[in-house]
Amino acid sequence: MERIRPVAFALPGVVERPSHGSPTFFTAEGRKGRTFASVHDEREWHEGRLCLWAAAPKEVQEALVSGAPERFFVPPYVGHRGWVGLRLDLAEVDWDEVAGVIEDAHAYVLER
Repeated sequence: MERIRPVAFALPGVVERPSHGSPTFFTAEGRKGRTFASVHDEREWHEGRLCLWAAAPKEVQEALVSGAPERFFVPPYVGHRGWVGLRLDLAEVDWDEVAGVIEDAHAYVLER
């Protein structure tokens, strides 16, 4: 979280609060805001792996998952809406890539 929070909070109007037991980032637009990313480390969600779920268009999800299935996956519950999962439990995590996924998710949610 110490690498994820600074990226998320550098974006305009971001708030964090728990959702379904996971740290979740919201835009501050509207009464409740809209979810754009969350961090998960739960046993029943993606085999207990530490991972980031982020909002994305379906075509981006498909490209990332097919292009790098060792890093990206379709997360349960939100994957049908285009969200993408990114593993954070790998030996080498590209933190610039993680930042890009977070930034893109924020922009995507604001555009919708």
